[in-house]
Amino acid sequence: MSREEAVRDADVVVVATSSTEPVLEGQWLRPGAKVASVGWAGADSAEIDAATMSHVVIVDSREGTLAESGNIRQFNAQIYAELGEVLDGTRPVNPDATVIFDSIGMACEDIAAAILVYDKLGAESKSA
Repeated sequence: MSREEAVRDADVVVVATSSTEPVLEGQWLRPGAKVASVGWAGADSAEIDAATMSHVVIVDSREGTLAESGNIRQFNAQIYAELGEVLDGTRPVNPDATVIFDSIGMACEDIAAAILVYDKLGAESKSA
């Protein structure tokens, strides 16, 4: 299956590569798709193209993303909001929008995920 076939009708697309060139083209995305770009090959490399980055862009940290994300830096993409702003409701996103989450990764996100897993495992072991 080609990359285009893999994403053409997808509701959710995850791009997690170390590619220095775009592997996802925005023209392949269906309207309303949600894309998570979590790969990294350096601050001046991009795994998704300019057309993809022209949609609603959400980041985990403006400061970190402007310094580290080739997807943002290479295409001068406009950041709509940080993830925290979306989650707390201060920057709502139209559910019909094509949304790109460009993540550089943050230790606090990793810790929060680990706590959720730890708490879930602890709850399950108590009920067993």
